Amino acid sequence: MSTAVSVIRPGQVDTQVANRAARRIRDYLQSNPDQETISIDAELGGVDEALVVPRAAIVMFAQVLGMLADGQGVHIMPDRAMLTTQQAADMLNVSRPYLIRLLEEGEIPFTKVGTHRRVAFGDLLDYKRKDDQSRRTAAASLTALSGELGED
Repeated sequence: MSTAVSVIRPGQVDTQVANRAARRIRDYLQSNPDQETISIDAELGGVDEALVVPRAAIVMFAQVLGMLADGQGVHIMPDRAMLTTQQAADMLNVSRPYLIRLLEEGEIPFTKVGTHRRVAFGDLLDYKRKDDQSRRTAAASLTALSGELGED
């Protein structure tokens, strides 16, 4: 199980090249919406056959290229990567004590390595998705209630 994190820092790639590549990939994906795999013709170590790549990987690659074209850095992290509580708190933009409370209340699964808590990146993303959804639901309810009160 790999927990390696790949990082491309801002300025490490030519933004114009990244922009052209992202645009070409997006155009191809739009014109071929039903293809589940994409064949790429390229010279790869003397092998004379096309490289076949899953569509989801190509979509993600286009997104990465788009971010690089915008001058942003990119991190790619596997779901199983284990984060420290400080890293997890930073990713959620909350304090470390608040994150620890979420862990202890069972909101986010964690494991202990000795006395240290570790959070799987995938579990953190699951929590963030659920939290974002509940915030959107609450905001929609408040908007509806405000509309009802404003109609009087």
